[in-house]
Amino acid sequence: MNHVDVLKLALPPVSYDPNAAGLSAELIAVGKQLDDAQLNAEQLQAELFPSSCTVSLPDWERVYGLPDPCVTIEQSLEQRRAALESKINTKGGQSIPYFIALAEKMGYPGATVEEFPMFTCNSAMGDALHSEDDGFYWQLSLPAVTGGLFFFTCNSAADDPLQSWGDEAIECRVRKNKPAHTCVIFAYP
Repeated sequence: MNHVDVLKLALPPVSYDPNAAGLSAELIAVGKQLDDAQLNAEQLQAELFPSSCTVSLPDWERVYGLPDPCVTIEQSLEQRRAALESKINTKGGQSIPYFIALAEKMGYPGATVEEFPMFTCNSAMGDALHSEDDGFYWQLSLPAVTGGLFFFTCNSAADDPLQSWGDEAIECRVRKNKPAHTCVIFAYP
């Protein structure tokens, strides 16, 4: 039932004729305004949530610093919404389990982190000879299940590299969240 019908029912039954030309025109005009207001309220309700927003998506992205400046590919509406939800719902952290979980969320199940502790007199005989500076490096190994590794083929351009790897989306996110005193190495085995 639209608002015109509701307004007609709200009139006193004996005093007014809801079908009179002048009154009917006024009820239609007011009813249309109320219908539009209800539609706008329903659309506004959809804009309150990142998973369903459309008109307010640029505002959401501005508030949360999206898109990440190091992601240069054009993203679809769904990818933009997913990035926003991820940014809102990710609690953050700087632990190994956090970075492994982040890699898994971004399509790299089975990712591992390796640290390079300094070799000391208490180290075992088979331990690697890492220097003091190596303690500030860590390696995130990302299995190449999602296409982070690219090979030169007969269809490649002459100036393409023989082999390249990388995923700028995950590398950007990890670099932003890594401990400030560390350097991260990305490995695509």
